[in-house]
Amino acid sequence: MTGAGTETGPVDLAGLRMVEALLFAASEPLSLEELTLRLPEGTDVLALLETLQAQYATRGVNLVRLAEKWCFRTAEDLAFLMHRNVEEQRKLSRAALETLAIIAYHQPVTRAEIEEIRGVSTSKGTLDVLLETTWIRMRGRRRTPGRPVTYGTTDQFLVHFGLENVKDLPGLEELKGAGLLDSAIPASFLVPTPNDATALTEEEDPLEDGSLFDEDAETVAED
Repeated sequence: MTGAGTETGPVDLAGLRMVEALLFAASEPLSLEELTLRLPEGTDVLALLETLQAQYATRGVNLVRLAEKWCFRTAEDLAFLMHRNVEEQRKLSRAALETLAIIAYHQPVTRAEIEEIRGVSTSKGTLDVLLETTWIRMRGRRRTPGRPVTYGTTDQFLVHFGLENVKDLPGLEELKGAGLLDSAIPASFLVPTPNDATALTEEEDPLEDGSLFDEDAETVAED
């Protein structure tokens, strides 16, 4: 790390060290707003982040932005070195993976809508597993009879899968190229543009206290 200046002036070495220290010590990615609050007033935090990102671009760890937040990650080409040091997570079932994909692309979506897209019933246990991973969340309630719960993805989902925004999920052509979709699918088949906006839609009401118990009651009634 040097003190060389830039076109806009000298590098704020003190600020650079503080940002670097905060990011290394953080257990979770930090947003620009969180960093700004913890640094001296007037600090150009975005400029410091961009400087650090450039400095770490060729190192073993890189500074990346995921879910509108910043964190250090092992360089992609060195990820294989970490395999022995990472505890293997329980693999998701096919049903859970399909459900997660539907939620990611179709959110906000209800359990009934997930079942309609999958063509088979979806157990509450599958949704519980996904909720435990913190990759999905209960957003609100659909303004339809029964007021079913709607589901959407979380920032943890974006961080885990290395996405800056849910719109970075692969589109139709990318899914075909990866062999995840049949190249002979109907011309009318479309992959929706994902949207994980936190604000509720016009068709959603906020969750009330006791929503989890209400969801359990719905499940019992359905069974």
